[in-house]
Amino acid sequence: MSEQPPPGYGYPAPPPPPPVPGGVRPGELVDRFLARLIDGVALGVVYFIVGMIVSPLFLHGFIYSRGEWFLYYLVTSIIDVVLFLGYYAFMESSRGQTVGKMVMKLKTVGPDGVSNPTLEQAIRRNIFYAATLLSIIPIFGTFLGGILSLVAVIMIAVGINNDTVNRQAWHDHFAGGTRVLKIG
Repeated sequence: MSEQPPPGYGYPAPPPPPPVPGGVRPGELVDRFLARLIDGVALGVVYFIVGMIVSPLFLHGFIYSRGEWFLYYLVTSIIDVVLFLGYYAFMESSRGQTVGKMVMKLKTVGPDGVSNPTLEQAIRRNIFYAATLLSIIPIFGTFLGGILSLVAVIMIAVGINNDTVNRQAWHDHFAGGTRVLKIG
């Protein structure tokens, strides 16, 4: 059986993605970055407050045992993942928008291009936030989790920038083809 040559050699090109409803266009990288920044600042404030409550429960005094540090990092990394991943997954699946996306007039849609993503699609789309769970590994975990998160965000930015038609990156494809649209 012979392989088919690429489109343009007598074979049709693959079909284009479904049309965008109402003529809205894909969300641009800068708008999406600003939306994540707005959400990140708001979640950072919440995380700081939660951290101020949790820290005294595990770290009391000036000399900490390894067990206290491990338990502290375990609890704070779980809170981090639940807070960030839970926020993005819930807001995108229930409303199609986070607070930052509302401000920037962006909306996340499922693969059909119309409805909100499912909860599973929203979790898959934001799964890179789970890299902070690596903080529970002593010494190198926080560094490794930070590097993985940074690499994921850079790959997302490059993917959005390189896809001039749909502005989708690996996380959108991993979620089944979700898209972020400019609605205003």
